[in-house]
Amino acid sequence: MAIDFENAIAWKKAAGAERVMLDNLQPNILKGHVREFLTVLFLSFDDPAGGRAFLRTVAGGMKSAWRHFKEIDTFKKTMVPGTSYIGVGLSRAGYIALDLPIVPSDPAFVQGMQANPKLNDPNPQEWEEHFRKPSKIHAVILVGDMLSGTRDAALAQVVAWVNAGEGVSVLARQDGLGQHNDNAEGIEHFGYVDGRSQPLFLEEDVSAEEQDTDGITDWNPSCPLKQVIVPDPGAPDPDVHCGSYFIFRKLEQNVRLFKESERDFANSLGIPGDERAGAMLVGRFEDGTPVTMQFEDGVESPVPNNFNYASDTKGAKCPFAGHIRKTNPRGSGGFGQPEKQERTHIMARRGQTYGIRTDDLNDGRIDNKPEKDVGLLFMAFNSDIGQQFEFTQVAWANGIGFPEVPDGSPAPGVDPIIGQTPNDAQRPAISCPVKWGDAKSIKTVAAPPRTVTMKGGEYFFMPSLAFLKNI
Repeated sequence: MAIDFENAIAWKKAAGAERVMLDNLQPNILKGHVREFLTVLFLSFDDPAGGRAFLRTVAGGMKSAWRHFKEIDTFKKTMVPGTSYIGVGLSRAGYIALDLPIVPSDPAFVQGMQANPKLNDPNPQEWEEHFRKPSKIHAVILVGDMLSGTRDAALAQVVAWVNAGEGVSVLARQDGLGQHNDNAEGIEHFGYVDGRSQPLFLEEDVSAEEQDTDGITDWNPSCPLKQVIVPDPGAPDPDVHCGSYFIFRKLEQNVRLFKESERDFANSLGIPGDERAGAMLVGRFEDGTPVTMQFEDGVESPVPNNFNYASDTKGAKCPFAGHIRKTNPRGSGGFGQPEKQERTHIMARRGQTYGIRTDDLNDGRIDNKPEKDVGLLFMAFNSDIGQQFEFTQVAWANGIGFPEVPDGSPAPGVDPIIGQTPNDAQRPAISCPVKWGDAKSIKTVAAPPRTVTMKGGEYFFMPSLAFLKNI
């Protein structure tokens, strides 16, 4: 059976070319791997032969996407946990350092993250030191698991391989640690449920979304394989050996400033409390309830994903600038892009929070919230960096005029969470309804200050296992 890249895949029925593809695809691409405890290593190769030998060794300890799916299925039936996740990505500089004849051709990958000024990232000299010279960042290795003990064991093995490698060195290490609310749902450091809305590439996952959650009638998250995987150009058989472009960005969150901004934003709008004010900035209440669905929280079992903005064309419920509306307009972005085309910009996000909190995340206080050293390790898989990550950041999150608004309405402004302007003083005002659902009550006020700072990152390609084993 040939691989159908135009649709989602049924992994349990995979045979022929599809099965070969899944047996050689890295985990975490088509379906997120549980990694409550995560370590990210950035590596440099000083000896091409030694680097290639190291990668062959690591590949022998990695599992495939198909094995990952099988482990999940086994766990559901027997409660026997699966094995740790190890992921490997190479930068363009890494392909050159390894003296490899074929480099993945995505233009953004070839140029690197620092080359696009439209991202409005901070000056690279302000990035963390190891990100400042991309020519030295050759590879990224992710090691993750649900439990710290098994993550530690897998990490120790990877470090041993590094130490035994010829000309292989660790430039930096970054640890990730999951955060949760009182309902045991994953949240980011501002306190909001994170990761609920994801594109689904497995037919089994689409079926589970339809039958076991709130359905898929208003928003179907099914996406084709071609949106996340591409032929691996250096693999023995690119027709069946596939990989994906991997985005890594370290985003530091100033939690105290954000909570102060919620309060000040509520005061500017003249609404009681700061809960709905924060929900309008994010697009969801902290428990995950979409603000376009109702004016208060409480719809969190399960956290909804089956919604669109068809009943909110004037931004009278969820402001046009709301983070989740900016980064996934669900068919309502406008500018002549039909929903089918709009959906092609969506990424498979695999982010993880980082940093140790000394406060109670859910205590409602502001004075004890961290101002630095916590945040999100933004990670995402793309088949086209320019049309997915870069488009989303530049045209949507940073785009002052996106999404399209009714005639006479103020421009939305930048995404108040991740939107970036060349100068913080240039952050435009945003418009929000004082009364939920009442377009006449929409009020334009100053945008909250920037509370997320990009500390560095790079583009990588996560090749097939067949490539790594034969490098």
